[in-house]
Order: sequence, then C-alpha cells, then structure tokens
Amino acid sequence: MYDTILVPTDGSEVAELAVDHALDLAEKYDATVHTIYVVDTDSMDLSLGTEQVDRIESGQFGDMEELGEKAEAATNRVATQGKEQGISIVEHVGAGKPHSVITNYADDNDIDLIVMGSHGRGGVRRMLLGSVAERVLRTSRRPVMVVDSREE
Repeated sequence: MYDTILVPTDGSEVAELAVDHALDLAEKYDATVHTIYVVDTDSMDLSLGTEQVDRIESGQFGDMEELGEKAEAATNRVATQGKEQGISIVEHVGAGKPHSVITNYADDNDIDLIVMGSHGRGGVRRMLLGSVAERVLRTSRRPVMVVDSREE
C-alpha cells in the first residue's frame, strides 16, 4: 500500500511523534522513508535581502551555517532511527514556503503518504492544526496523516 512515506521534521516533539508513526508504517509496509526539513524563507528577517534568501532556497546557507546544521541534525535523527530499524531513508533539506516545498517534494518523488505533526516549533495552533499541516492537507493530492500530541 505504501512504498514511499514522507515525514517533514523540524525536530520538535510533535514532529518526532510523526517520525515514530512514519517509521512504524515503513516497517509494516517495507517502505522507504523520505525525511525533509524546510527552511521557512517567508518567516526570515526581511533585512537579509532577496539575494541571501535566494541562496538559502538553493541550499547555500553561507554565513547562516547554524541553520544548515540544524536542518541536517533534524533529518539525521530520522535517518539514524530509521537505519536502526532497517528502514531505507532519504534525507532532504529544502527552503521556501513549507507547505509548497513539502507538497512539491511529494509530487516530484511519487510519495504515497505524508506523515506530519499537527504543529511544529511555533507551537501556535490554528484551531486544531498548525498552519503548515493545514495547508499541506488543503493543497496535497497525496494522503496525509496528521499526528497530534495533546497535553493532558
């Protein structure tokens, strides 16, 4: 049923729960897991200028090396956990509007299922879902599983 599963991550607690779900499904269906970290260029300081944002969107972090390291650390955690479970993992770092990068990646890589957290580091919820999860649900032509973590 699922040969390829995409799990966006930002390293947050809810994203980590989504990773657990994605890896469990991958084990069950012998699927490859793609993990993606998206640098949200829309939320970056406008003082960076369009040239710097364009470089980041093309994967060149320049003097923002810490940002690149944070992205790699988040996808590496997924890769390490997946490899320990014998799951094939593909890592990717993208930049742009998160929902667009996620849905485009899913389309470009023929992803069968997107598994994502209901909200990320921002922690601000719009009703029940974070804005990225909500936009992915609205714009993706792929099945989306949203994992939520509620405080008791």
